[in-house]
Amino acid sequence: MELEGGIVQAIGHTPLIRLSRLFKDQPFEVYGKMEWMNPGGSAKDRPALFMLREAIRRGEVTSESVIVESSSGNLAISLAQLCRYLGLRFICVVDPRTTQQHLQIIRSFHGEIDLVSVPDEATGEFLPARIRRVAELMSQIPNAYWTNQYGSPDNALAHSETTMREIGEQLGKVDYLFCGVSSCGTIRGCMEYIRSRGWSTQIVAVDAEGSVIFGGEKGSRKFPGLGAGITPGLHRHDVADKVIYVSDRDCVEGCRALVREEAVLAGASSGGVISAIRRMSGMIPSGAVVAAILPDRGERYLNTVYNDEWVGREIGYTPSN
Repeated sequence: MELEGGIVQAIGHTPLIRLSRLFKDQPFEVYGKMEWMNPGGSAKDRPALFMLREAIRRGEVTSESVIVESSSGNLAISLAQLCRYLGLRFICVVDPRTTQQHLQIIRSFHGEIDLVSVPDEATGEFLPARIRRVAELMSQIPNAYWTNQYGSPDNALAHSETTMREIGEQLGKVDYLFCGVSSCGTIRGCMEYIRSRGWSTQIVAVDAEGSVIFGGEKGSRKFPGLGAGITPGLHRHDVADKVIYVSDRDCVEGCRALVREEAVLAGASSGGVISAIRRMSGMIPSGAVVAAILPDRGERYLNTVYNDEWVGREIGYTPSN
């Protein structure tokens, strides 16, 4: 069994475009890595491919395997697509924050949904409850295999060998990298690439208010894919030089600004990254080159980020379009 050819060939090599209109009044240059142009619609295509391909190479995944993962949505879509290509059964453990659009796409690829509707009693978070459910499925289903995005070195390897390498090949040594965090696979892989080359790049982790990844105070979060209720296994204390926390409102405003100025319809995490750059703009020196990873497509957030009624009800303000 090989994970080659076909739709697999379309993963990676996403465009890197200058956001010249959004930051036209700034003395530095910002380039957005359009990860939502991967075939599965997000940056998660890369680790999905690496985790499955390496598991196949090691003999851990065979034609009889059942792939199981916990995901807020994007990795589930990526795995569902690749499992469909391989002809493997895929089960994704999700929680109520996963959007209906994500769920519909997963099911379209014949992925199975296992919904955890009650958070972990000790922490009040869904992620520990989802991981516990994964363990239950692993014990119940013959030939089950957990890709484990939270602890797999292949998650980070995907981004050191492809994402950051592509940015470096196009821009050279960047001065700043802004990266949203959740499983910490993207930022960990990018950090390892940057540090291995001795670059002085300032790595800025964009985390959600309410996330505990970097020791923040636990709180509620409206959007999937940014922040986490526990510290992931791929986290390291030196994975970022600076952490910026963004609110749900910041994510919405950043997304709306991307559409308004650049005609880019991106997901909530991308809006958080844009808001983080804006907040730091006074500290970024003239002539600096900034890379921003924009993780996923905005179509998955049409009922939330881009829905004025939802924003008013759930976040409590009227967005400016």
